Amino acid sequence: MTTIMKPSIIFLMGPTASGKTGLAIELCKHLPIDIISVDSAQVYNDMDIGTAKPSQAELAQAPHRLIDICDPAVPYSVANFCEDAEREILTTIHAGRIPLLLGGTMMYFSTLLNGLAEMPGADPKVRVGIEEEAEAKGWPAMHKQLADIDQHYADSLHPNHSQRIARALEVFQVSGKTMTELRKQQLFNNQPLKHKYNIVQMALFPQNRPALHKSIAERFDHMLKQGFVEEVQALRQRSDLHLELPSMRAVGYRQIWEYLDDSYSYETMINRAVAATRQLAKRQLTWLRRWSELHRFSFENEKFDKKVQIILNFLQTKSI
Repeated sequence: MTTIMKPSIIFLMGPTASGKTGLAIELCKHLPIDIISVDSAQVYNDMDIGTAKPSQAELAQAPHRLIDICDPAVPYSVANFCEDAEREILTTIHAGRIPLLLGGTMMYFSTLLNGLAEMPGADPKVRVGIEEEAEAKGWPAMHKQLADIDQHYADSLHPNHSQRIARALEVFQVSGKTMTELRKQQLFNNQPLKHKYNIVQMALFPQNRPALHKSIAERFDHMLKQGFVEEVQALRQRSDLHLELPSMRAVGYRQIWEYLDDSYSYETMINRAVAATRQLAKRQLTWLRRWSELHRFSFENEKFDKKVQIILNFLQTKSI
């Protein structure tokens, strides 16, 4: 019997500021791959500096799909991403090339891989009750309430991530099922991605936490020098943007917006933004620590060329 080989896809994941983009661009010089961005902030137009989008020179070397595809005033969901990513994957494969999905939005990767569960519709009365309780007790208390019913999902959220905490509690009150249970149903597009393709899953997994924190601080300083504050100032001039939008809740944007509102000093803004980025990296590493069938690369002292060669050698063993 003839065995039909599934098309191959590469995942390259990792925490923020771990060097994913530079590595992926270099891989494009050696392999017939097209990059598909997996980043919930880079989808938005006019948000370039704070999302660490690749430069025009980098894009000329290695075009990225799924960046600059959405206006910041329009929320972009995980369901939107799955639909867009599936389309770009098929386009890349039909062109005889290999899709490389690159980024740090772990929920996007996980949902694309395992399928999108069918969720109950919104219930305004239930949501109002949750928000009133949160106003009285605070979102960290609501996060603890969520942890009591769904520890796994709660662990993936910051205690002040109000939108997702509220939605998870709403789903549980409406359906009696947790977000973790619903996601196991895998009802997206009939077949999850992992059933249709040969997926090689890789992640940059830095073990030296102080070095990662140093990289995060240095990158944010570089963003400020590039004009990050001015970028947020331009966004604030739009009447249709506000801090409750997913785009403006992106790490760095919220802190600079609040600084421009005179909520705190410039130095406090820097400290808060860097701390928020560290928390993001911690959550990303928590996802990756639990990820099955994942090949983790903990580059510590290797030079860039050596890192590239290690990845290329690994991919060769996977017939890429």
